Amino acid sequence: MSPGNVADALLRRWYVVVAALLLTAAGAYQVVRPTPQYVGSAVVVLKPPVTRNQPNQLTNLQPPLALVSYAVVQQLQSPAGAKELKAAGVRGTYRLVPRNSGTSATPRYLIPSLQVQSQASGPDEAVTAVRGIIDVYTRHVEALQASQNVPGGSRITASVLTSPSAAQVQGTPSRGLAGTALLGVAGGIVGALWLDRYLMGRREDAPGRRRHAGPVPATH
Repeated sequence: MSPGNVADALLRRWYVVVAALLLTAAGAYQVVRPTPQYVGSAVVVLKPPVTRNQPNQLTNLQPPLALVSYAVVQQLQSPAGAKELKAAGVRGTYRLVPRNSGTSATPRYLIPSLQVQSQASGPDEAVTAVRGIIDVYTRHVEALQASQNVPGGSRITASVLTSPSAAQVQGTPSRGLAGTALLGVAGGIVGALWLDRYLMGRREDAPGRRRHAGPVPATH
């Protein structure tokens, strides 16, 4: 198909191009003025029990604590854990990310800290979801130790290292507008060409159908 044929087809199916432009404009408006989204986050750390040799719990963080934290995260990411979080009022998108507080020379996830994130349409909802996740996480840590009959004074504890807070998600409107415009133009052109070929094909087949029709019975 030559450029002239493409131009003729677009002129014949101008209404498809106009509809695509209107849809593109609606999509561009959503990109320029999107629905506000907020991400709530907090950091939780597992601390060993206080001992005489180590009165400061933060100076006695050990890699096995990170393994305990990871085991609890695996429980919360299971289908049963998702149901438990939903029952606790956690809605929307959330993430549980073990933090790598070391360097390239230290093992990954050496420090038993966990970053909790939740995305919602409002800051209060995002913070509430983060707090709900922390509560469920803490209960699992306690239940894990209770199942092993660990004495109360010798148990590890979950402590909030960074208080829950929310921040608005800031996107890049220019990229969104470019993508929307590209999709709109491509969709309009492809849709117009397809419709033009379809209608022109039906128009060409119509005389052939009449020509190959069966013989008309004679009347007396």
